[in-house]
Amino acid sequence: MPLSVEIKKVTIADIDTLLNLSRKTFFDAFAHLNNAADMESYAANAFIKQRFEEELRNPGSEFYFALFEGNIAGYIKLNYNTAQTELQDPAALEIERIYILNEYQGKQIGKQLIDFAIDTAISQKLSYVWLGVWEHNTKAISFYKNKGFEQFGSHPFMLGSDEQTDIMMKLAL
Repeated sequence: MPLSVEIKKVTIADIDTLLNLSRKTFFDAFAHLNNAADMESYAANAFIKQRFEEELRNPGSEFYFALFEGNIAGYIKLNYNTAQTELQDPAALEIERIYILNEYQGKQIGKQLIDFAIDTAISQKLSYVWLGVWEHNTKAISFYKNKGFEQFGSHPFMLGSDEQTDIMMKLAL
């Protein structure tokens, strides 16, 4: 039986913690697989306080920390309606980001965050949950498939000057 995590909504007061966590988990996950200049170019726009303030103030977006034994172990970002990056379907919930710190990998924290997102969508009577995942992130793709997500499309993702492909996956509820 996995240890339970506490899931806590992120507030504007948590912005610095969220910003640092977001940058660290993104670089931990992808820096070794990508060009350093492209990573830094992407980060220069993606991981800035003003952008995170806008996201936190957007009523269609919610961030949640995953706390494991009282420590922040990761986070998830959920988008509704027009806050969704692509589909903007009022019947859907987008998981835009889900990241777990390396030292907490393997503790089923990601599973609990996905279950939280699914339960949230069900409680709001939404039809499906969707997300985008880098085509080369085979571990994540496998994880999502095991949770019942199926591929329904793809879209480009610019990492600096490198055009990559994200696979779009959804889970019907």
